[in-house]
Amino acid sequence: MSSPSSAETFPVSTPAAAQIFTTLLSQGPLTRLEVGRRAGLSAAAVTKAVRPLIEAGYLVEDTDEDARPAPGRPASLVRVDGGRALFIGLKVTGEEIIGVLTDLCCRILLARHLPLPAPHPEAVLAAAGDLVQELLTEADGFGVRVAGLGIAVSGDVDRSEGVVRYSPFLDWREVPLGELAATTTGLPVTVDNDVRALTVAEQWFGAGVGLSDFAVVTVGAGIGCGLVVHGRVVAGAHGVAGEIGHVTVDPAGPPCHCGNRGCVEAIAGDAAIVQRVREATGLEVTDAAHAAALAHQGVAAAREAYARAGEAIGRGIATVANLLGPERVIISGEGLAAYDLFAEQIREAFAEAAFGSAAQCDVQTRPLPFEEWARGAAATAIQSFTGSHPR
Repeated sequence: MSSPSSAETFPVSTPAAAQIFTTLLSQGPLTRLEVGRRAGLSAAAVTKAVRPLIEAGYLVEDTDEDARPAPGRPASLVRVDGGRALFIGLKVTGEEIIGVLTDLCCRILLARHLPLPAPHPEAVLAAAGDLVQELLTEADGFGVRVAGLGIAVSGDVDRSEGVVRYSPFLDWREVPLGELAATTTGLPVTVDNDVRALTVAEQWFGAGVGLSDFAVVTVGAGIGCGLVVHGRVVAGAHGVAGEIGHVTVDPAGPPCHCGNRGCVEAIAGDAAIVQRVREATGLEVTDAAHAAALAHQGVAAAREAYARAGEAIGRGIATVANLLGPERVIISGEGLAAYDLFAEQIREAFAEAAFGSAAQCDVQTRPLPFEEWARGAAATAIQSFTGSHPR
């Protein structure tokens, strides 16, 4: 594999400077006065942070003739120069790797899909290396270096160590993916849980922009949840914060792969729905799409399975609302393809289980393709590069 260009240090040395850069990245362009107001920092702190970033080309200051702080003195708008650096993001599923090349503003420049011959670590690393090499070659045409690689994987992921502790869908345990991928690609690597990575993208560029407290709940093969509390994506002391998929909603319910019974995921995950429809109908249901098709055809057992899934998801979301009181819960994931089959049950169960004003939480759906999850992985690489990830 060809080696990327030599590493460059991002000229940010303080949390305040990283906060200013992140504010401009997600909400800019802004005047210095406005970025200071939004970041809660003084004009002097903004000036001190902005100067080296402008000198290094990461920020650009443009004159805005329409915003004049004083007669004859046009205001200046500060923005991130997206073309200053490039990043690669990979989303790993059991069947394929989705890769994107983004700029510093995390705008997708290219997207690629590569099927996986097998989900074991060696096959994933080989495929990831091939995909990264392809994207690095494409990046040469932009004339800008690739500054980092983000990899998003389902399950219990220790971002600080770059280790996948446990990924049930890949059947991985204690895989040092960050170290292995860095050796394979020659790039600085950030490894994170896929839902947390998607949450970073939603916080910076999606339905969470400007919100201090919100959650992203994903439905599909698994039931995941990313949490933003006081403006920060929460991983918890052990990296498993937000695991609403393993909140028990029915103690007498079906067994879950985690060892408990009646978890949200054991009722509402794709495999659980497929299994329930198989058992109730006696049909050889192949996958979630087949189960959904049966439900859409009016097969009562299939419709009941989705109704039960919706109730479990609604109760799981209510648990998040009751504990954290988020302004918004964003529902996403591949399971939204069948959303019409359980939307009503999600709303009803949420309203029933949410306590008091927690029921005022704005619950909205946001279908996002896997390219957006890969973009989230790139966003985590940008976080690491710019020092905006709280340690």
